Amino acid sequence: MLTTKTILGAGWTVSSRMAGRLVDFVTILVLARALSPADFGLTAIATTLISIVDTVLEVPLILALTSLNRITKTHLDTAFTLGVIRGAVFSLVVLAAAWPFAHVYGDHRLMALVATLAIGPIARSLYSPAMVTYIREMSFRQGFIAEFAGKIIASAIAISVALMGGGYWAIVAASVSSHLANTLLSYVIARYRPRLSLAEFPAFSSFLGWFSSAQVFTALSWQFDRILLGYFITKSDLGQYSMASDLSVLPTQSLIGPAMQPLVSAFARINDNRERLRRAYSKASRFTMTLAAPTCIGMSVTSDLLINVLLGAKWTEAAVYLQWLALSVVLNAFYQPLHSLAVAMNRTNLIFRLSAMELCIRIVLVAAGLYFYSIMGVILARVAVSLIMFILSLISARYLIGIRVASEIANLWQVAAACAAMALFTIAFRHQLAGLHLPAFAELGMTAAFGALVYAGALFGLGVRVKDYVVTTE
Repeated sequence: MLTTKTILGAGWTVSSRMAGRLVDFVTILVLARALSPADFGLTAIATTLISIVDTVLEVPLILALTSLNRITKTHLDTAFTLGVIRGAVFSLVVLAAAWPFAHVYGDHRLMALVATLAIGPIARSLYSPAMVTYIREMSFRQGFIAEFAGKIIASAIAISVALMGGGYWAIVAASVSSHLANTLLSYVIARYRPRLSLAEFPAFSSFLGWFSSAQVFTALSWQFDRILLGYFITKSDLGQYSMASDLSVLPTQSLIGPAMQPLVSAFARINDNRERLRRAYSKASRFTMTLAAPTCIGMSVTSDLLINVLLGAKWTEAAVYLQWLALSVVLNAFYQPLHSLAVAMNRTNLIFRLSAMELCIRIVLVAAGLYFYSIMGVILARVAVSLIMFILSLISARYLIGIRVASEIANLWQVAAACAAMALFTIAFRHQLAGLHLPAFAELGMTAAFGALVYAGALFGLGVRVKDYVVTTE
């Protein structure tokens, strides 16, 4: 049954991403205590260039293969060849940009960092296209094994480099070795003999047009704040900001993104029934916000405890940044179901337009925020951008499937009310705990448990039940 497969698929993808993020999280905690904020700031600058080029040149080959009605060995060969071409172009662009990039930021160390970090995306370009066989069957266990094992290997290597005094190279080792291990394991799990061929290129070009173009705007949009801050603030301050930013997006990266992947297949199956598609989309968007909103708000109201417990005293400034950055992510999560819907309906031109608008809005607001209020201005600009994109997402859903904006907002009122209750009671609870002078980890654990109970109780009291989130596609 498709509904069962969708739920199981979401479970595997969420488990895979959460397990991988947990390993990454533990690795970062170890490295954060072994290294300095300046080390993280330096690698954040280098990673910015890699991320932009990587995303701009992103070719979602597995997603393209998934959308095909029938896959042959020639399709797999074409996907592999496109991956090889993508990796070659990526390496040329990055190596050509390494020296000018290091010169602009005034640090010669960036050349070696950029060149080494490039190995990771190049390896990812060669990921076995035969893995699509499991994805089309909505069997995500194999992907979980490859990703999790790769993360474990990368964590061991990174921590070893840090303990041997490798400094910021430990962060580089974590990134590169993770991609290398994941790609090698993909060939062990999904056997495939590579062969160069572009015989089925038309089957890919029709799908990749708007989607690939949108990647350019997405890459620049998500890295624009670091590009700007890296030039105007110290590496130590950038390290504090980058750490807070990375922590703030953990809920959406670990929970929401993976849970939405099976929705593309689910939405595609009911694409011809507009009413069922509207109901499925409404449930998916509510599910997204039910998970993301309390997690992000909880991170915001406990940001000082989180930073103290996880990172230590030298990361104190990151707590203030995390408090507001976590709030900026709440509404960003709402875009995830819309993205899945647009892909399922083959309306990737909408993704392109939204990405272009987001970049334009972000450039204006982030630049203005930096000019008037420095780092905090950038953070407030990100909050404003997320609100604007939330409104555009509401309008876009109406354009795609005719769902009314008012009904979408009404669909979320229980989640909003439960989050408000959780925030108010949690703040009051923390005020009561303040006089007890508990250790930070004990206060964080008690506060998190209390907030979760309040949120779950509020949802139940407002009439929300598990069945309200089941996307029925039979």
